[in-house]
Amino acid sequence: MKNANAARTAPSPYYACQWFEIEASAYYFMLDMLPPLFLRAGMFGMSEFKAGYITSVFFEITIRGRRRWFTGFCDLSDRQSPDAMREAIIAYESQFPDSMTREEKLEAIWGGTHPDFRGIAGSADPSAWPAEHRGKRSILVNAGGHGTILKLLEDLTDEEIEDKLRTGKPSTGA
Repeated sequence: MKNANAARTAPSPYYACQWFEIEASAYYFMLDMLPPLFLRAGMFGMSEFKAGYITSVFFEITIRGRRRWFTGFCDLSDRQSPDAMREAIIAYESQFPDSMTREEKLEAIWGGTHPDFRGIAGSADPSAWPAEHRGKRSILVNAGGHGTILKLLEDLTDEEIEDKLRTGKPSTGA
């Protein structure tokens, strides 16, 4: 018969320090599933271990004004590992919009926009767009006092692009 504690002391390099973005519903499902091993503001650890002292830790983090949820594997033999992972996630996830080209940002906005809020200029009504703009990508944007309008993706201002990336709501411009 194997010692029940042998698994706790086995090295487990395959899991530690890996994280994944998840949906909010998965975060709350896991929080309700088992009593957490620990619970802190915006993070909790599972009471069941993956291997050794490795367990799943769940994070709710606000990045660029947008709430996001992550899970990762932390080695709790290092008491600082959950905080270190949280900081690593924030550092990694915060770097992208600043390092992307304008074209990459536009692609991210297009890809993150729900199909109901994007389209091809002139596909529904060719007379609604000048001939030189027909066939180009368009999205709905919040134009403030002018309400929601259709705008060519390529004509978004730098401010509109940053706002859409920061808020994480590229589909409505709100």
